[in-house]
Amino acid sequence: MAANAASVLNRLIQNAARPRKPFKPTNQSPTASILPHLDSGDLPRAIAALAASAVPFPASVYARLLQLCSSRRALVEARRIESHLVAFSPSPSTFLLNRAIETYANCGSLRDARELFDEMPKRDGGTWNAIIAACSRADQPEEALSLFSRMNRSGIRPKDVTFASVLGCCADLLALFLAKQIHGLILKLGFCLNVILGTSLVDVYGKCWVIDDARRMFDSIATPNAVSWNVIVRRYLEVGRGKDAVAMFFRMIKRGIKPLNFTVSNALMACSDISALKEGCQVHGMVLKIGFEGDNVVRNSLMETYAKCGVLEDARRLFDQSTSKDVVSWTSMVSGYAACGRISEAEALFEEMPERNVVSWNAMLVGYVRSLHWDKAMDFFHRMRGETEETNLVTLGLVLNVCAGLSDLDWGKQIHGFAYRHGLCSNLFFGNALLDMYAKCGCLRSAELWFLSMASQRDRISWNSLISGYGRHGRSEEALHAFSEMQWETCADEFTFSTILAACANIFMLEHGKEIHGYMIRNGFEMDVIIRGALVDMYSKCRLIEYGIKVFEMESSRDIVLWNSMILGCAYNGRGEYGLELFEAMRKDGIRADNVTLIGILLACISEGYVNLGRRYFDSMTEEYGIIPRVEHYECMIELLGKHGFMVELEDFVEHMPFEPTIPMWTRIFDCCREHGNRKLGERAARCINESNPLNPVQFEVLSPESSDCT
Repeated sequence: MAANAASVLNRLIQNAARPRKPFKPTNQSPTASILPHLDSGDLPRAIAALAASAVPFPASVYARLLQLCSSRRALVEARRIESHLVAFSPSPSTFLLNRAIETYANCGSLRDARELFDEMPKRDGGTWNAIIAACSRADQPEEALSLFSRMNRSGIRPKDVTFASVLGCCADLLALFLAKQIHGLILKLGFCLNVILGTSLVDVYGKCWVIDDARRMFDSIATPNAVSWNVIVRRYLEVGRGKDAVAMFFRMIKRGIKPLNFTVSNALMACSDISALKEGCQVHGMVLKIGFEGDNVVRNSLMETYAKCGVLEDARRLFDQSTSKDVVSWTSMVSGYAACGRISEAEALFEEMPERNVVSWNAMLVGYVRSLHWDKAMDFFHRMRGETEETNLVTLGLVLNVCAGLSDLDWGKQIHGFAYRHGLCSNLFFGNALLDMYAKCGCLRSAELWFLSMASQRDRISWNSLISGYGRHGRSEEALHAFSEMQWETCADEFTFSTILAACANIFMLEHGKEIHGYMIRNGFEMDVIIRGALVDMYSKCRLIEYGIKVFEMESSRDIVLWNSMILGCAYNGRGEYGLELFEAMRKDGIRADNVTLIGILLACISEGYVNLGRRYFDSMTEEYGIIPRVEHYECMIELLGKHGFMVELEDFVEHMPFEPTIPMWTRIFDCCREHGNRKLGERAARCINESNPLNPVQFEVLSPESSDCT
């Protein structure tokens, strides 16, 4: 046993005295074992090699590991890397911890990033930049701005990347005042020539709807890049200034800047918004020139532009030529057909769609609503609910429009209940649609209560819905009162004024109407065809026909509604001759008469005593104008013949009517027969009146010139 112990001891001494081989890090060091996995992008094996080592790695290795986790969104692995770094490095570098915060942010874990930030003993500018960017990326703009404030108080000077993140948060929150303060700080710190910050300022001003400030900021950028141009084009588009968006796009092309595909798409959307087909075709030519014709975003925008401009054949040609149609392509074509009223073609294409989303369903629903196909729209909504669970606020708003069109208050209330249960009632778009539904359905008490509940968020559209609801249901005084209250909260627009002018006309409030007319002139409101029609109607009903004629004769476009308002106004104000002259002028202008026009013409003939002319117009309604006479036209003919003593013709007219005269018609016939002496027809009228109201019978008797009444 002693010999064995001696031999072991000798062997140990010999081993200790034997020369050692040189250390080869490529075979034995932890770094060497992990580098091949990093080079090949094998994250699981790299993490396994990391876990097998109880010694720290070089900073470059940790940085590469974090970068790999960031690209793979590998949150669990990122946590293991941070744990190894903290456990085996006595004082981990701030640089690496900053990269860990960025990695957590890229992996979608703001919580991990914030915990690491709060535990860091030392922070530098990069640390603050990383956590502020993380909050911004995680849709926590308030938190990002709070951290930015803390950063400033701690004396850390922000960098350009910090400002870019913070300006993005201001844009998300529409925090215009804060954005202007940050703009001042950017100028103070000498970052005014930075194109990224300049573009961010253009973006935030545009989103806050101070588009002129956005334009001034854009013009101050010495060399705007493609992103800068994209932002200004997009912001003009969003605020409804499509002409400026298109102009800026072509200015960009003239400068030799190649646009992004999204810039081209935005320019095309602007063309479709302003129906600028010529400019849209020019953009299409440029698309072919720079090779964007294969881009899905651009191609879909082209189809939408042609469709919205009414050139559906060109849109369909692009659609049919596409080899990679997606749901957006299909939806654009369906929407185009539906928006142009070509419902059957939209339906056929909708049925062919290989897949649909909620936008596809909404596009078809919009078509039914715009075409006033209320029953089809409601049936389509029921089908939608049966085939998909996708329903958004646009869907619900459209269905409320359908309920208003059908005067279906019960369904409207059910939609209200559905939205309430799903927490959607706070949305302004839905709130306005609900208010409009209640107002149009005549449930004005519910409309008033809902309007009051919207106090913190209601806008001009909300006020317009309430005011038009009052006007629609004959409550003109309340419409005028609401208009007065509206001016404390928001500004009126042309729709508001047209509604209020109609209310003034209904209750003969001439002075109020003249005040509104004067206000619109002083403040430069556009006197479009709708406003002029409302003014003509108001002046006509308030017996100031000369003012109405002056408004009508203004140099501007005229539609059928404006012509009708003027012709009817002349008839009601004893200016039937001028009304007939207007009718002939209207025909020369190529405006096709409708049933309202013919009512105005017949009333003018009544006013002037042109019986034969009125009969000719009535007889030519169907053949010449394609209008089937309605009850109102028959009432006018009874008045025309009866008032002017054409009793034989009146009796013949009544005999050949396609329906039995109504009681109001028989009453007017009865009065005319008493006045002009047609006993046969008068007694027949008396019998019909007495059958409908036996408790208050009338007796026919021809009036003598001296008598003033007859039982």
